Amino acid sequence: MTSRQHRRRVRVWFGEHVIAQYVAEAPLAARYEQAMRRRFAGLKVTNDLLGPLD
Repeated sequence: MTSRQHRRRVRVWFGEHVIAQYVAEAPLAARYEQAMRRRFAGLKVTNDLLGPLD
């Protein structure tokens, strides 16, 4: 597996609009996700694997 396959994309959603996006290795992405969940408690936060074409 390459480093790129271990990267994740964290997004903060306001309805159907992405208002923040962060791409990093899994541990940093998880940390960012938790910070965004605390800061934007009422909004959807997703943490997905980065696709091969992303």
